[in-house]
Amino acid sequence: MGRLDNKVALVTGANSGIGRATARLFAKEGASVFVVSRRAEKNEEVVNELRDAGLIAASGSFDLSEAEQCRAAVDACLAEFGRIDVLVNSAGIADKHKPINRCDEDWYDHVVKIDQYSTYWMCKYALEDMEKRGEGSIVNISSIGSQGVAGIAYSAAKAAVNAMTKNIACFYANTGIRCNAVAPGPTPTALNTPDKIATFDEFAGVCARHMDQSLPEAQAEDQALAALYFASDDSKAVTAQILYVDHGTTLY
Repeated sequence: MGRLDNKVALVTGANSGIGRATARLFAKEGASVFVVSRRAEKNEEVVNELRDAGLIAASGSFDLSEAEQCRAAVDACLAEFGRIDVLVNSAGIADKHKPINRCDEDWYDHVVKIDQYSTYWMCKYALEDMEKRGEGSIVNISSIGSQGVAGIAYSAAKAAVNAMTKNIACFYANTGIRCNAVAPGPTPTALNTPDKIATFDEFAGVCARHMDQSLPEAQAEDQALAALYFASDDSKAVTAQILYVDHGTTLY
């Protein structure tokens, strides 16, 4: 039996990186997976891959930086599969490690809309269905950047994700709804290729001095396995936890 048999999982940012690894793993574990991101063609690639393997998947293209688009994503999943048992908020962007003196308000707002507000909106709307049924698991993808070792916008957004995770878990502690977060360390994804990192601000070097760079990088699949634990009944007694998956990179 799969660990997510008969469950419906909505995964944002599911067409690449950690989100794609999560969608793939969840489907293999028995979930019906609803793939969400802005790029319709990439979404279909994931859906076709899963369906070709005999797994259940569907997708929708939405801009999660807008509240109404988050609502539409939840509604589309409900129309397709009838419920949402698991929500994984993996959609996000890197902020090029811009420190406060190089980060203007437009860039700050752009990063926070995608990395913080999308999580808020997706949780808010998915919880409406979970509340009706009295069960559900939310898994937010945070980051070690929540400890401040990233740009000002990304650090603030991911710290907010951690706080929202604990706040939601607290409010729903006496129900069947749980909320936890996975906080990845350096993980090779499309956001962290060498060419992308080369565009990051020199502040990245300052942040790196506070992390053990000699340790191996976690893989997207490692982050997906952590998300699977929180999504499954294996963690039925676990809520409000932030799990750092980083080989101990941030142990000072």
